[in-house]
Amino acid sequence: MRPTAASAKASTGLHSPLEDALALLVGTVLISFALALFKQAGIVTGSTAGLAFLIHYSVGLPFSLCFFLLNIPFYFLAYFRMGRPFMVKTMLAVGLVALLADMHALFLHTVGLEAFYVAPMGGVIMGVGFLVLFRHKSSLGGVNILALYVQERWGLAAGKFQLGVDLCIMALSFLVIDARAVAASIVGVVVLNVIIAMNHRPDRYIAR
Repeated sequence: MRPTAASAKASTGLHSPLEDALALLVGTVLISFALALFKQAGIVTGSTAGLAFLIHYSVGLPFSLCFFLLNIPFYFLAYFRMGRPFMVKTMLAVGLVALLADMHALFLHTVGLEAFYVAPMGGVIMGVGFLVLFRHKSSLGGVNILALYVQERWGLAAGKFQLGVDLCIMALSFLVIDARAVAASIVGVVVLNVIIAMNHRPDRYIAR
């Protein structure tokens, strides 16, 4: 029996456009929800979102605006490093997260959120969201793409570069939030990175 087009696609692990679109929506909903929780708890996270939180807390600009603008320069790196499809998906993902983070705030009204509860729970939610995006050839751009470029250009491991950036963000956080919130933020970053490190491996899943 000759294989059908559908079975051929399944055997190669290719995602359909509909699957990619749904994954983009699911991943960004999860990540934006976690970021909305972080914002209400007064904590930060790593990467470009962490930088956006620092600006938001220090000068009062909307988090979503900061996050969207900070990612713009990295689209060029995304295009040259990963190709046009990856860049387009990343632009859509960033735009959706910026939009949805504000949307969650309209419906999510909580007081007295415990930072040490929100941080690990948010790290889990964000980790799952990132895995969904990664497995469908997308990301939230920013420092992730820069880390890959630095690794390719100068040989510094992307993971070490990313860790260095996150440590700098945590250090700067002491200027805008209290020490307890920084400690909780570190817990969230560790949980997030452990989930990604455990699951985003080519020997366990190969995204196409």
